Amino acid sequence: MLFFAFAFAVIADPVSSVAYAIEAALRALHGDLALLLPTMALVIGLVVLVTANYWQLVRRFPKGGGAAAAAGRAFGARWTFLPIGALVVDFVLTIGISIAAASSAAIALFPGLAPVRIPLALGLLVVVAGLTWFGHGGRLLFAGMTVLFVVVSVAVLVLGFNSPHALGAAPTSTAPGHSAALAVVLAFPVAMALATGIEAPSTAIAQLGQLDDTHRRRFGRGTLALLLVIVGGLTLALTALAVRLHVGLPGTDSTQIADIAHAAAGPGWLYGAFQLTSSLLLLAAASSSFQAGPGLLKALAGTSTNPGVLPPVLGRVNKHHTPYWSVVVYLGAAAVIIVAAAGKEQELVLFYAVSVFVSFLVGLLAMARFARTERKPALAAVNALAAAAVAFTLLVNLLRGWPMLSLAATVLIGAVLYGLWVRAGSPSGIEDVERQAEAG
Repeated sequence: MLFFAFAFAVIADPVSSVAYAIEAALRALHGDLALLLPTMALVIGLVVLVTANYWQLVRRFPKGGGAAAAAGRAFGARWTFLPIGALVVDFVLTIGISIAAASSAAIALFPGLAPVRIPLALGLLVVVAGLTWFGHGGRLLFAGMTVLFVVVSVAVLVLGFNSPHALGAAPTSTAPGHSAALAVVLAFPVAMALATGIEAPSTAIAQLGQLDDTHRRRFGRGTLALLLVIVGGLTLALTALAVRLHVGLPGTDSTQIADIAHAAAGPGWLYGAFQLTSSLLLLAAASSSFQAGPGLLKALAGTSTNPGVLPPVLGRVNKHHTPYWSVVVYLGAAAVIIVAAAGKEQELVLFYAVSVFVSFLVGLLAMARFARTERKPALAAVNALAAAAVAFTLLVNLLRGWPMLSLAATVLIGAVLYGLWVRAGSPSGIEDVERQAEAG
């Protein structure tokens, strides 16, 4: 029961990314369905490489810590602030894109809500933030939402491959204007939003204080394996179904994943269940970041006996141990980006696939250094390959222009935190702040 609650709650974020990552890839391919499956297969391949790195990280840091702990141990405490800055931005974007995607799922089911897209998204944002007031009591509920979505998705896939309701009208190929290989290489970085949340098990195991290091490793690695199987399997199956049923780019008031479910199951109860469970899963992913993000700020704020680098007010908690002022900070930041994106998740995908990749890159470089120092050439080679792939993904997304804002925000937040840390006398233990946030 503990593993069920832990694993399926932790993987809510990456599983929910299936709701918008496939469509993001198709948009980058200009609607070319023939190239969609190779693109998503490449995405899953890179997800496997990044997961292999976190598999090693869990072994090295069984008490939690993630990329921040790896960077601090490998390169020194000052490098901890880059992945921390990336995580702060990532949590805000996770909340924003998940809420926007949940609103899109509701609008696809009830098109009459389209004129109030932004108010709907802001209302859902306030509701999720309000539920955060009651602390971590909903973890088992989040796990249930993840399982329910997976079950309903499997039912849609079975029906779609065996007796679909209808075929779409999208052409298989739209001639992207350059070679197929180049089109795939340029498109897959956009869909790497699917990889967000892979780092969660390596930090979340800090919550398992009742277990010893051996069992925390098993929980962390078991969750990573489950994540890979479910996210990889659902992504490739839904992509193949989209190609089979000729489901292309959606209309203004729908999403591709909604159109896939509609083509597979028709307008009946199964389609409604798919939209409902996907909406609830996306809200669960937002809620998870509403807990993790403020928890990180609380850890950075320190305690009355051990002051941190942020103002103590951000560490104030209610009787449910929720740092409510930190929740307000994330609420405000997420509201701004939702309004700026007009409540549309596809406007945020590019930004989303940048900040977390900074954290991935730092963690991979740290693990490559550990492997080289310990004379493990095979592991060093795997980590170096993954680092090169992540760096390429990051570069391609940055060259699209606006995603530079995510990198700028990551660097700025990291630099400000570093300056505050130096001003506070460079207190020790900063590399363990992610572990402290989760354990708290």
